[in-house]
Amino acid sequence: MADTGPEADEAGADVVIEDERWEDAGLERLALIAVTAALDWLDRRESSVVVLGCDDARIAGLNADFCGKPRPTNVLSWPAVEHAPRAPGAQPQVPEVDELGDIALAFETCAAEAAGQNKTFPDHVTHLIVHAVLHLAGYDHINEADAETMEAAERSILGRLGIADPYLDHGTA
Repeated sequence: MADTGPEADEAGADVVIEDERWEDAGLERLALIAVTAALDWLDRRESSVVVLGCDDARIAGLNADFCGKPRPTNVLSWPAVEHAPRAPGAQPQVPEVDELGDIALAFETCAAEAAGQNKTFPDHVTHLIVHAVLHLAGYDHINEADAETMEAAERSILGRLGIADPYLDHGTA
């Protein structure tokens, strides 16, 4: 990942760390870079996002409470507003709100995925944050057309940060 990025006072990310491993991994810096890049791409620089760095146990509880799936996952997101319906593959209308919503990341799952996909941990986490910000903005991957639209947005944002296409095979076994 490129070593340049926004300063803390330029970005729309409020980072909350519950698991100290996220401190060592540099979540605050990764979140500031990823959120700022996504908000710039969305032309919503004035919006903000809360990013929670937690562990698998915490995210499993959140996943159970909010999604009915009592197991860990890599990232969850909670949009601040309900998004308008749209045609499959259409760009969503990004809400003009101060706070787009909240994101939670699970350390163990993110680390295992990065290793399993032969990606660097910072690049993988940056991708997951960008992915989650796009969910907050109304993007989804419920059907193939929507997935293609969302993945194209992710590639564009990550490309600006010097991060390789996350959907290419990175030499996984």
